[in-house]
Amino acid sequence: MKAPWSFIRYLPMAKRLIAAGRLPALLFAVAGKAASDGNRLGKLKDDLKLLQALCLAYWRGEYRAISGKAILSVVAGLMYFLSPLDAIPDWIPGLGMLDDIAVLAWVMKNLDAELSAFRAWRERQNPEKLAVVERLPATPKLLEREKPKG
Repeated sequence: MKAPWSFIRYLPMAKRLIAAGRLPALLFAVAGKAASDGNRLGKLKDDLKLLQALCLAYWRGEYRAISGKAILSVVAGLMYFLSPLDAIPDWIPGLGMLDDIAVLAWVMKNLDAELSAFRAWRERQNPEKLAVVERLPATPKLLEREKPKG
């Protein structure tokens, strides 16, 4: 399935964000928007949490069994979700979130095998470890410090 046309322009931005070590700032922004817009997301709220958990585990070096293309698509999808000026601006009542939901649904469907592998990895972890891996600290700076060296 082809990527949504409005999503494709986020891929180079996602690559730069990851290279610059700015994933923590993105994850905090996504958490904030998800908390404020959660009731408009429906089932995709759980999918959004899964994508955030994947990014946290990836950032902390706990989960690397994902292709570079897949993590790039996840980050680009989260960036699209955050952008207020995408295909349908978020400030348009009743319509603004439709394209965000469509892009996140596309990411979930397109990366189904990779996300299934991540779900299986999560199920194999003990709950205490998973709580630490998926915990969002108080600030993005604290999360930046948690990135493993090397």
